[in-house]
Amino acid sequence: MISIGVDAHKALHVAVALDEHGRELRQWRGPNSGSGWQDFSNWLNELGAERRVGIEGAWNYGRGLAQHLVEAGETVFEVNTRWTALGRRHARKPDKSDHLDALAIALFVHREGDALHAVAADDVTAVLNLLSTERDAALAEATRLRNQLHALLHQLDPQYKQRIPTLKTKAAQRRLRRYRTTDPDPLSQERASSVRRLTRRLSLALEQAEELAERIRTIAAPHFAPLTEVFGVNLLTAGTLAGILGPGHRFANDAALAAYAGVAPLETSSAGGVRHRLNRGANRRLNAVIYLIALTQAHYSEKARAYIDRRVSEGKTKREAMRALKRYIVRAIWRAWRRCKLAQPLPDARTAA
Repeated sequence: MISIGVDAHKALHVAVALDEHGRELRQWRGPNSGSGWQDFSNWLNELGAERRVGIEGAWNYGRGLAQHLVEAGETVFEVNTRWTALGRRHARKPDKSDHLDALAIALFVHREGDALHAVAADDVTAVLNLLSTERDAALAEATRLRNQLHALLHQLDPQYKQRIPTLKTKAAQRRLRRYRTTDPDPLSQERASSVRRLTRRLSLALEQAEELAERIRTIAAPHFAPLTEVFGVNLLTAGTLAGILGPGHRFANDAALAAYAGVAPLETSSAGGVRHRLNRGANRRLNAVIYLIALTQAHYSEKARAYIDRRVSEGKTKREAMRALKRYIVRAIWRAWRRCKLAQPLPDARTAA
């Protein structure tokens, strides 16, 4: 079995091939472009029939190459940078180069290839990930614009909240689009003009966020309805989860998904006391979605409240009880996710778009 490691960059990819004994066979270097991906495929065909490719950044700079290879029938693995960083730091030569990085990736694939999960072709989840990411950006932009508006309005009128209690309603936006000041000072007049401009941008960001949300619901409804059976998950949240979890069967069990979400507990025992702390690694976007689901359950689900109360009565803190609840939520999501995957084949990204 030949193992290939690819160090993917924005403009350039570097690859190293190892034989079945882990000895270096050949090297490849080429552009991150369609012609470069085809040249890499031709280079692979010269190596031998049995081969597997590990790409560091298969969902980032190496996504184009990874999808090109998957469509060609190659076995491709995503290699996390943290998995190879330790090996590079403790290598005989601590030098840093594209060749050494590709070599470290190839060595990792040579050792761990049988335990890795292969990259799958983009399907409808790729579309949902694109839409949900764009919606998150639109909502973040809306928050930034509200903060700017608050600062300007406070400079114009420190007591403006008596007339406009909140900036989150459509009524407030209508008033701000017509905002005027009686102060003849040129700076105040420009501030008022800036309020009107920022309000128009805020309205546009919110309109786009709602359009994207409706698009996500429409795509998620026929494919990921089982996720909505988890308390606190609606179609919008289901579409966001599907986009993050991605194509293929990436998670062998709920423990793997919990580790990916940063929900798996990290033990911090000392002097006979057993505690678990927050895992600040893994996919923070997925962790944030699960946290919102946990908050919803803690407020509105009797079963979740009873579970939290029981864990607190056992000596856990409220935060530790919430972390335990998040772990149970991940298990429920994983079971629903398996049902989504097994129910019917998902359309590819082109069909979904």
